[in-house]
Amino acid sequence: MEMLGYFGATLIGISLGFLGGGGSILAVPLLVYIFKIPASNATLYSLFIVGLTSLIGFSRAALREQVSLRALFSFAVPSLLGVLLVRRILLPLMPVSFDLGVLSFSKDTLIMTAFAVVMLLASLAMIRPQKSSAAEAPDPWSRAMAKALGVGAVTGFVGAGGGFLIVPALVVMSRIPMKVAVGTSLGVIAFNSLIGFAGDAMGGISIDYFFLVKLSVLAVAGLFLGSYWGQNTSEKSLKPLFGYFTLVVGALIFMAQFSKN
Repeated sequence: MEMLGYFGATLIGISLGFLGGGGSILAVPLLVYIFKIPASNATLYSLFIVGLTSLIGFSRAALREQVSLRALFSFAVPSLLGVLLVRRILLPLMPVSFDLGVLSFSKDTLIMTAFAVVMLLASLAMIRPQKSSAAEAPDPWSRAMAKALGVGAVTGFVGAGGGFLIVPALVVMSRIPMKVAVGTSLGVIAFNSLIGFAGDAMGGISIDYFFLVKLSVLAVAGLFLGSYWGQNTSEKSLKPLFGYFTLVVGALIFMAQFSKN
């Protein structure tokens, strides 16, 4: 079972290197169900593994000049602000359960269902052919920041999936090439994840750093493999591949929430 977990850690890196996202979606279930780590700690560990792996991937993409600094700065700070506003203010104010008379559900069910819906919408945006994007100018800086704040708010609400939201936003809204969006997304993910991890770590939470380093090394190895595949896949193929992968994962999460009721 432990070997399966180490293989899963490699898949985290492959997903980040190939698609620029998907790390948290793979990391949290891996840590909870395979390594039997409590969900609260699993979220924290995921931030470190995904953040460190994304940072290395972003550095490699920058060396290949497959990063948009304009899009990075437009997304990094506002998206982090959106994450913090939702997780520090909105989520603590929400009740544990909702009773609408004919329908009752928990806070966790609402979050995961919203997560699935967001993923499904993001997948459709990536699968749908983009019309004459090359001829259109990118969004103004202020509008891009507003969109990034919204992306961060949604990311903060569902607790994962930054890359699945950032990559479609960069491709569809900011109109940058898919491979550049992947590299830029890794920078935003690294920024948000490592700052989030540092904030919790400084709070005195007990952390098994040796375990984190082991999984991170495997994830980085997967990153190099996924990045290699991504570089040898055409833009035309990579964008819908990302969309279909997101569609499948979102559909599985959506069905899992309905099966519990």
